[in-house]
Amino acid sequence: MEEKQGELICQFVVSEEDGDTRIDRYLAGCMNQLSRSFLQKLLKSGEVLVEGKQVKSSYQVREGETICCHIPEAVEPEILAEPIPLDILYEDEDVILVNKPKGMVVHPAAGHLRGTLVNGLMYHCREGLSGINGVLRPGIVHRIDMDTTGVLIACKNDMAHQAIAAQLKEHSVTRRYQAIVHGVVKEEELLIDAPIGRHPTDRKKMSINEKNGKRAVTHVKVLERFPQFTWIECRLETGRTHQIRVHLASLHHPLAGDRVYGPERCPFPVLQGQTLHAGVLGFRHPRTGNYMEFTAPLPEYFEHLLETLRRK
Repeated sequence: MEEKQGELICQFVVSEEDGDTRIDRYLAGCMNQLSRSFLQKLLKSGEVLVEGKQVKSSYQVREGETICCHIPEAVEPEILAEPIPLDILYEDEDVILVNKPKGMVVHPAAGHLRGTLVNGLMYHCREGLSGINGVLRPGIVHRIDMDTTGVLIACKNDMAHQAIAAQLKEHSVTRRYQAIVHGVVKEEELLIDAPIGRHPTDRKKMSINEKNGKRAVTHVKVLERFPQFTWIECRLETGRTHQIRVHLASLHHPLAGDRVYGPERCPFPVLQGQTLHAGVLGFRHPRTGNYMEFTAPLPEYFEHLLETLRRK
């Protein structure tokens, strides 16, 4: 592997056991930090050569062949400040807490360079956001999914960012969510302790992964039961990607509206994504050390769904 002026050149020799494997699948196994779709783009643009020749994604590698892969230097797009209205719950010189609405992406990424929470924070805070997570995620120390609503904290300087990140790492941040799930949860309280990692075949999904996953713990408490659904509160002990969604789906209680981990057809077609709300966030203030806790009220769509279920 050779690095040159921000570019990366990787070279591999196909082993006997990897022979007759599609080249995109072979490269995905060699460089699992890169998505298969990205590797296919490299193949299409001629950045991957087998014995000095360009091949298609469907090409099957042979034992002993030398593969050279050129990964161009990543160019980060310019992120613009935008006057996006923010529901600010609290703000001081170190932190800002907002109630994120449904459908808003937290930080820019491919396909979502405008209209994100970061675009709005950049306009509101001007230059006052921590830079630890780079130009795409200024101020962002944790995130919630696009269709999850509720409390999220952003940091205005690196001192605050490091302090909050340390609390997240030691699992001392209070994070309580409310959700509506399919089925009737029989137990009053549940402890779900199951490791979560990347799904073995679908890179866009997470799954219970005993071999390669990281420990994930969710505490569940039933708030109200309905004939076919249950309103619950989830307290996160860890914070893995899609943790609540994956854990509840693994117990055959996927979140209402979650078409990724639940049924494709939702009985409530007006729902936009999973019914999940980050209701409470508590932490020690990075400057004073005092414990602070903030609450975001249930959004209107959530309240409306509860009323609908109570009428049935």
